[in-house]
Amino acid sequence: MNPSPTTATAARPDAAPHTEPGPQAGAAPRPAVLRAPARPSAAAALHSVSAATTVLLALVAIGAAIHEPVLIPPLAASAALVHSAPTLPLAQPRGVVVGHLIGAAAGYAVLAAAGSSGWAAAVAAGLTLALLTLARTPHSPAVATAVVTVLQTPAPARFVPLLFGSTVLLVLTGYAGSRIRRAAPRYPAYWW
Repeated sequence: MNPSPTTATAARPDAAPHTEPGPQAGAAPRPAVLRAPARPSAAAALHSVSAATTVLLALVAIGAAIHEPVLIPPLAASAALVHSAPTLPLAQPRGVVVGHLIGAAAGYAVLAAAGSSGWAAAVAAGLTLALLTLARTPHSPAVATAVVTVLQTPAPARFVPLLFGSTVLLVLTGYAGSRIRRAAPRYPAYWW
């Protein structure tokens, strides 16, 4: 008797998703039903939330010291990915740093061509997604950076260096945080 797809996956959470043959001989296999990830331990959850909150507070402190808003919503999303899902491709340094820079570049390009509007922000988001895909640099918060760039029109000479520094700080805190707690997955899974 074959185990059901959910039983096979539940019994071995690290196993690859089980597939079943289609209803007809030779038909393409159907993917098994996937389930939500296991709930992290209290220590792991506290560690990730504390690390993400600490780096976000550091960005606020830096912004207060230099009188510039450094914490933008896409960076909060990036911190959540880096500290709560450090093994995902979306959380890797290449996506975090280069992705946000691509998002800012696309945002400024659309801003120059079409001005600041919701329509232009939507186009900048789509352009960013296309560029991230072509660059093999997945990072969904970077799409939001393009939207912020178009709608908020920050001065590039101030915004881009702050964005770059903030993303590097996120990556470095992810690296350090994954070494503080022994049971934590190592970050990054890959640098480039």
